[in-house]
Amino acid sequence: MAYVSQTQPNSILSAIGDFFMSLYNAADLTAAANARVRQMEKLNAKSDAELAKMGLRREDIARHVFRDIYHL
Repeated sequence: MAYVSQTQPNSILSAIGDFFMSLYNAADLTAAANARVRQMEKLNAKSDAELAKMGLRREDIARHVFRDIYHL
């Protein structure tokens, strides 16, 4: 019985590429989260009257900022 083993020379390059892609994805998620936190801080700094003009209540700020992610 014969066994054939085939190694892929690109497997190491693929693993390295996957590693850097995961770093990129983590950085992208962090940047998106920071932008949302800044948006929440801006909205929290507004008065209730300013929020009302925007059609928001203070308790709805998080729902508004994260509406596309959590579908709240």
